[in-house]
Parts: sequence; C-alpha cells; structure tokens
Amino acid sequence: MNLKKAIIAVAGYGTRRLPITKSIEKCMLPIGNRPVVDYLVEDCVANGVTEVIFVVGEQHQQIQQYYSGKNQELESYLYKKNKTGDLQNLQKIVSQATFKFVVQSSKGAYGTAVPLALCAELIDPDEQVLYLAGDDFIYNNTGESALSQLISGVRSSGATSGLLAAEISSQDIAKYGVIELSDGAFVRIVEKPKPENALSNLINISKYVFDKDMASHAAAALNQPASNGECQITDALNMYVADGKRVEVIRAQGEYLDGGSLSGWLHANNVVCG
Repeated sequence: MNLKKAIIAVAGYGTRRLPITKSIEKCMLPIGNRPVVDYLVEDCVANGVTEVIFVVGEQHQQIQQYYSGKNQELESYLYKKNKTGDLQNLQKIVSQATFKFVVQSSKGAYGTAVPLALCAELIDPDEQVLYLAGDDFIYNNTGESALSQLISGVRSSGATSGLLAAEISSQDIAKYGVIELSDGAFVRIVEKPKPENALSNLINISKYVFDKDMASHAAAALNQPASNGECQITDALNMYVADGKRVEVIRAQGEYLDGGSLSGWLHANNVVCG
C-alpha cells in the first residue's frame, strides 16, 4: 500500500496547559527552538510523507502561519543582514511538504476519532496514512526514527494498520489508554484504568498507521460516543478489530515525550536540549 500522507490532530483546546494555551496553540509550544509538532513533521518527511494534513480548530492560525505562511519583513531583514542560514531554515519549513488544513468545528462531535473521520474521504482505498496526535513524540538521541519503526513493523507483519506502544510505570497508568494483548496480539484498548485493573503497562501513544477501512470505522464511531460524550479513536480501533481486522502493536524504541502536560513539556525540553 502507498503511504504518502500524514494526518496530525491539533484541534484541541489544550486545557492541560492553561493559561498559556489561551494565546499559544498547544502544538506550537516550544521544545528547544522548535514547536513540539515540528518533531513529528520532520519524522513524517524523513519517511517519505509528501502531504501533511493538519486538523485544526477554528481559531488555530499560528500553525497555519508557521507551515504555509511567509513573513516577508523578517525574510527581508535576514537577507539584508546576510543571515543566510536562518533564511534557508525558514524557507525549508514551508517547502518540505504540501501542507493542508482541515477545520474541526467546535459545534460538532468532539474526541480523538473526529480528525480521522473528517479526513476519511481524503484517503484512497489503496493507501495507508499516518495518524498522529500533535503534542507528543518518541525521541532517540541517536536520530533513529520512531515512525520508520512503526511503518516497517506494520509492513513486515502483513497487517495494514498498527500502532506504537510505550511502556510506562504503573503509577502513571490511569492517565492513558492501556493496550490489552493476547499472545502478543492486540485485543483492545482500555481507557484510563486503575493501576490494579490494568492488563499491561503498554500504553497507546496516538501514533498509528491506518488503512481506509480504519478511517471508515472512525466515521462510524461518531455515532457511538463514549460515556463522557467524546468519540474516541480507541472505540473505532476496538470496532475495527471486532470486525475481523488486525492491528499490529509495535513497541517504541526511544523515550516517549509528552508535551501536553507541564511536567511532560519541561522534561521533554530537558531531554532534547540537555
């Protein structure tokens, strides 16, 4: 199957990071000198992605400016000052891929299945897509690519959909979706279980390879919201597997860095910049 597209979900309000996310989009918070989402974009492009689709909120303008806009005044200044390296870096940001923006309405369904469902018609029957949350990533100080590991792992398994999983300590289990396995095979994801009820310490980190059928299941999940009213990608995954499809689980090599919480963001900066 062809894999040239990535869908990155960045439409959330970033409530875990208030009040700073009142004016700065969560995915644009810096890890070092770059937005957190840029580590994902870089990894996508390194793995042959030529089209990045951001699913944005109605007020998300910073990410659009960063990836598709020009700051003519700044570029003129850099040119006059002979800061060619900085100028080339700015121009590279907008030229490394085709960037598209799909707006998620604040009046519609809410939850992690929504961005994929909104993009279902943009996925061809014979292609796979990367589906990623925009505020966390896997970091390897050796430069190894987590997405390369995911893509190659899914392809070598013979499956057409798969996900990255990370091991965490049991004390943090209740914050995440926990993966249940049977003889190494994906069974389901249980959202935020109590540590004593968790069937593994493997968590879903919202880094997926999906086929067209999985996108259709995400669209179907919009009609079956969870008890909290959200339409979850984990419910769509569970439906997909219940229909006889297979999801390959790839254990991530590297450190999972979560920029969505203050402690996670501080830790990510210490890891990347330290």
